[in-house]
Amino acid sequence: MTKQSLHGQPIYDPSRHRMRTFSDVRQAFFDGTDTPTDYLERCLDTIAQKEPTIKAWVTLNEDNARQAAEESDQRYRRGDPLSPIDGMPIGIKDVLQTRDMPTEMGSPIFKGRETHMDSASVNALRLAGAPIVGKTVTTEFAFVVPGPTTNPFDSSATPGGSSSGTSAAVGAGMVPAALGNQVVGSIIRPAAFCGNFAIKPTLGALHGGEGLSLSQLHLGVHAASLEDLWAVAHEIAQRAGADPGYPGLFGPAHLAPAQRPGRLIVLETEGWARCDEMTQSAFHQVLDQLNDQSVTLITRRDDNTIERFERAIEASVILCRIVCSYELRWAFRNYRDTGLLSEDLCIWLEKAEQLTPQDYRDALQQRETMRQSLRALAPLADAMITLSCVGPAPPLDHLADSGEPGYAFKTGDPAFNAATSALGAPAITVPLLGIRGLPAGIQLIGQAHSDWPLAGHARWLMDAISPVSVS
Repeated sequence: MTKQSLHGQPIYDPSRHRMRTFSDVRQAFFDGTDTPTDYLERCLDTIAQKEPTIKAWVTLNEDNARQAAEESDQRYRRGDPLSPIDGMPIGIKDVLQTRDMPTEMGSPIFKGRETHMDSASVNALRLAGAPIVGKTVTTEFAFVVPGPTTNPFDSSATPGGSSSGTSAAVGAGMVPAALGNQVVGSIIRPAAFCGNFAIKPTLGALHGGEGLSLSQLHLGVHAASLEDLWAVAHEIAQRAGADPGYPGLFGPAHLAPAQRPGRLIVLETEGWARCDEMTQSAFHQVLDQLNDQSVTLITRRDDNTIERFERAIEASVILCRIVCSYELRWAFRNYRDTGLLSEDLCIWLEKAEQLTPQDYRDALQQRETMRQSLRALAPLADAMITLSCVGPAPPLDHLADSGEPGYAFKTGDPAFNAATSALGAPAITVPLLGIRGLPAGIQLIGQAHSDWPLAGHARWLMDAISPVSVS
């Protein structure tokens, strides 16, 4: 956990903080100065030390992880590892199925439920030689009710949701990578709160998981480095493929080389109005550095196409609620009948039951208009840039305004994230900001299927831009 000041306040400095990466130690497996087993044991030691406070894990599977690491040891001794992630300990968000652990989905309804099968992504990771360390905490059915996880840099702050355990486990150095998913803001925002790198790929690029039938569900990766992030995503893409009917993740196995973007669109989204002045100031300091690096920055005030796009995405949070709640009404009806569905999700269901088929059709049309507006931006710039969150992680008891009566967001405001989920656009967050001693992220957004070059721009950003800390 990060160092604390004399007054007990968190002190996170993005320029000094070091994460537990994998790719940069892997060469030692070949020369015998380190092994996947020893690497795993270091991860397990960190888990044992920090888990009582952070509570990132629902289930740990140390025996099977150790067996997988030992098998990886043998492959490296022979010089024939299965993949670049052979031996990489990985956590799995507990909405994805695992054949050797329960899949409980953050709900007492599924306490102890064994499906005896792996989701496509988990199967792919095993085939690539990655030890599966355990299942990470999620919110109830990956919606609004938090689990017990705390932020790795401040135990009184949220880690974000719904990929709360995933983000905290990586941020705390428990594992170098873990899987999450997002339908509104559940990859990018918690990654930013916990100081991680993360990718929400192009919609459908990675197989999202059996039984998670939402039309804008993205499977994504939290990681300690861009190299680890891309290696995990690529192995899933190669071994599990995409969601049915989608072309999958484009790009080679290696991370894209650092590439300076010539032009970037600076997006406000609906998040800017909800953002505190300190976070806005830190973002402007990043933009100033981009100007100094001869990156041309354009905004809604410079081009009418950007202005039309900003207007098209200005109510994305509410749009996501309509789409997702309508698509899950049938499931929540069944869950409510058990008597074990939370009051929050019963309220969510009540709001969903008020929707008509025409409301849903209108929302889908609005979403398609947004996507058309995104495509219109393609000739203007290499990518888009904005914040990943409206500020650092708020307290665990904070209630963020949802924009609608009846419920609030309990794991942070998704206002900088909802648009990219509805758009299906790839987004990558990088840990370049420290705000009041806690992490926050800068988000790069691309056109559909630009995941690989977008990662190259993110790599350049980490090389060329100095991290910013404000307090």
